[in-house]
Amino acid sequence: MLTTSQNPEARIAIAPDFVWDGQDAYLFDIDGTLLRSRDRVHFDSFAVGVERVTGFEIALSGILVHGNTDTAILREACKHAGIPDKVLEDRLDAILDAMRNRVAEQRSELDLTVMPGVEDVLRHLAQNDALLGVASGNLEAIGWIKIEEAGLREWFRFGGFSDHFPIRRELIAHAAEKAREMSGSDATVCVVGDTPRDIEAAHSNALPVIAVATGRSSFDELLALQPEACVSALDHLLATAKGRP
Repeated sequence: MLTTSQNPEARIAIAPDFVWDGQDAYLFDIDGTLLRSRDRVHFDSFAVGVERVTGFEIALSGILVHGNTDTAILREACKHAGIPDKVLEDRLDAILDAMRNRVAEQRSELDLTVMPGVEDVLRHLAQNDALLGVASGNLEAIGWIKIEEAGLREWFRFGGFSDHFPIRRELIAHAAEKAREMSGSDATVCVVGDTPRDIEAAHSNALPVIAVATGRSSFDELLALQPEACVSALDHLLATAKGRP
């Protein structure tokens, strides 16, 4: 990859044959990519949902949350708590509903910050007639609540979420299929995310990926996984904007 660095805070690496703003459709991760949550509403919904439905207590300590999916996090937390598999499977839908309801009940308590340059990049891609969607490990209702509360809903026409896809690569595959249903079977689809799991899921589906170091992973950690583009913040991409040929 060719790397340019305008200053220590603006690091950009783009593969020579990749036009970051020339794809037909984009799948944006939510947490760490589009926005950051400074509250515990979503985080606490796991324990609240399980307790409401089963009476069991769980904790997320020791579980990798960043880059994971809600359904996978829930399963792992229940396993660590010793909840029998049959109990979880019999009541899984009820637990997920309880999580969705908990976040909906507390949506006014969400404290969200939109990442730098997000709206400018979304506007630029939309002006290029790109189809914009989200592909997130969040449950669908929770993901849309965050998008709405952050004031970003107008940009996105569809989404792929973890309600039925605990494995991120399957979630990405499903979202990419939806993108091609809307844009055409030959549409180029690009993933935008902030974790190694976003890169791995994109590449496992033969999709290009823009990695953005606004989450917990550093620029160098993401770059080592060879995304088609890597940037320290989304707004830095605009300096290299080319638009449609």
